[in-house]
Amino acid sequence: MATENEHNESQKCFLDWMKLQEQDLGELLQVINQSEKPPDTVLTQLAEKSIQHFQDYIQKRSHLYQNNVSHYFAPGWNSALENSFLWLAGCRPSIFIRLVYALCGSEVESNLAEYLQGARIGNLGELSARQLNMVNNLHSRTIKQEEKLSSQLASLQEEIADEPISILAKSQSQASDEPSDEVDRALQDLDVAMARILQEADNFRLSTVKELNSILNPIQAIDFLAAAKKLHLCMHDWGKRRDLNHGRKN
Repeated sequence: MATENEHNESQKCFLDWMKLQEQDLGELLQVINQSEKPPDTVLTQLAEKSIQHFQDYIQKRSHLYQNNVSHYFAPGWNSALENSFLWLAGCRPSIFIRLVYALCGSEVESNLAEYLQGARIGNLGELSARQLNMVNNLHSRTIKQEEKLSSQLASLQEEIADEPISILAKSQSQASDEPSDEVDRALQDLDVAMARILQEADNFRLSTVKELNSILNPIQAIDFLAAAKKLHLCMHDWGKRRDLNHGRKN
């Protein structure tokens, strides 16, 4: 069973990650808003730094959820809005790809006059046919893998009605009775399985971001990463405001 200290460590890990995303976003936006873009090597290093921070966060929280995994599927440090959109304790990897599609369309529209005049900005509005084909292929593979992991979680959830948990629950004289050692072992087995699925989902999220980064050119990667971080930070802020408006305190 998770202790209060373990819960606090998990919450701190998340809040530290959100602060780091704010810092990364500031650096990314500074580059985007410059009239003269830095060399590609500088842009690449900045994108890789941002992705490394994501990887570090995944590795850090993987150590924390081994004995506290259920908290990550509906974390108390999230707003109700954020939790309602969670997929395996995080975002769906396909969201990253849909974000690229959305940015591509919006930037083409907002810079249409410049494009018609032959100007080249280099952002996501200028994805080549080859890049779009690679993104589409990644999207197809991502959807299939998401379905696979969703099915694994569904099977795990259905096991609650199977032996030994359902039989152990039936044998309890009252639902409020202290769980036996056998119950604790059965629930621990579920925790291990959930942690394994969560680890696979986190690695999948990271690999999707990395593959997108390899498809995009340096300035496009900066554009994508800035938008992804801004979306996450906005959802977090909007969710907290909605919670306060509905009398829910974190």
